[in-house]
Amino acid sequence: MTVESPFTTYEEARDWIESLVPFGIRPGLDRIRLLLEKFGNPERRLKFVHVAGTNGKGSVCAYLTNVLVKAGYDVGTYTSPYITSFTNRMQYNGNDMETSVLVELVNEVHPHVEAMANSELGSPTMFEVSTLLAILYYAKRTYPDFVIWETGLGGRLDVTNVVTPLVSIITNVGHDHMDILGDNLESIAREKAGIIKPGVPVVASVSQPEVIAVVREAAKAAKSTLYLLGEQFRERQLSTRQDEQVFGFEGLLRSIEPLTITMNGRHQVTNAAVAVMALEVLRQYYAVIIDEEDLQAGLKDTAWAGRLEMVQQQPPLLLDGAHNPEGAAALADALKDTYTYEKLHVMLGMLANKNHRETLRHILPLVDSLIVTEPDFRKKMTAQALSELIAEEGFAGEVIVEPDWRHGLDLLQARTGPKDLAVVTGTLYLIADVRSRLLDHLDSEKGW
Repeated sequence: MTVESPFTTYEEARDWIESLVPFGIRPGLDRIRLLLEKFGNPERRLKFVHVAGTNGKGSVCAYLTNVLVKAGYDVGTYTSPYITSFTNRMQYNGNDMETSVLVELVNEVHPHVEAMANSELGSPTMFEVSTLLAILYYAKRTYPDFVIWETGLGGRLDVTNVVTPLVSIITNVGHDHMDILGDNLESIAREKAGIIKPGVPVVASVSQPEVIAVVREAAKAAKSTLYLLGEQFRERQLSTRQDEQVFGFEGLLRSIEPLTITMNGRHQVTNAAVAVMALEVLRQYYAVIIDEEDLQAGLKDTAWAGRLEMVQQQPPLLLDGAHNPEGAAALADALKDTYTYEKLHVMLGMLANKNHRETLRHILPLVDSLIVTEPDFRKKMTAQALSELIAEEGFAGEVIVEPDWRHGLDLLQARTGPKDLAVVTGTLYLIADVRSRLLDHLDSEKGW
């Protein structure tokens, strides 16, 4: 096939990828498998660590990437959503894919995508094309030692499940994407556990008994060794203060302490311990060499945008993408245990495709004033609809309905005193916009 070059700029290439968004989410692996065959199955030349879960996936990926890079390995990292630019999602050694490389790769895949669109399979989705681009970037451009590979949604039928990894990770299972993954935890757990491959070890921090049973059965059926938090490995918090948590790790073969992280929230200790256990598996199964000082430094230096991220000190302003009940519970715990303030002022924006009542019930009891706004995203929940939901929950504090998040952000900053705390939370699409405005003074790119 003659490869045409219809795209000459990053903006053109990105716009074409985003033009595939209307094809939606179509679970299944047929299209991605066929596309990879067209390129000679480049995924078979890569070594993956596959990460699934409702919350914590991105943080675990960040810990793994940072430690492995500190240890001298070259690492590709594929995550979603992106909150600054499209190339955030495809990193090599912690740096975004070069925009010129994206243009080259889009020109390579474009004719194959167009041919498939005209076949009975129909057009590949945006996420399928993004995943193909990531594999080509790692297999034909950067050649990393490892690829840290985050699922997009679920696991079993997620496009990323086209690979066979060195180790599979399931962080947790909660109430998210229930319209696609199932209406109870067991159903969602079965989808997440679908990343478990025959003979491939599994690291998991799932906690609910019914979810543990599903993951345990999936590992048993695949003859995969399961390393479960609370059984084969444990973590113990030793001390905590803002921007510093110290913990001990206890595994089957050794204990390591103290280990320090600078990401906030008790849940980040669990995420770090999951990453340490996965690194221990790589060390034992595949002779990966990680000196303890590199482990210590890698964990301590890890940061993850938009998750309990203090982006401003005057007034104090915290960003956290708590878009589901489990994320909101983690945020609420951190607000109670980690941060000190006189009054809490929150700006909140959500997407329309979620049940937000349980999320609100974690956050509202802590809030003094609430600004309800809207993300710049096609699936946004209107500020009016969200405010009505908040009223139904009996919130007694002050509520301001401001659909324009820019005006809402100005209002939030104006009412936050030097001893107060401002929090922007909800969908990561709102977090992306606010973060870019405060840190870069630019409009963000964002998407799934």
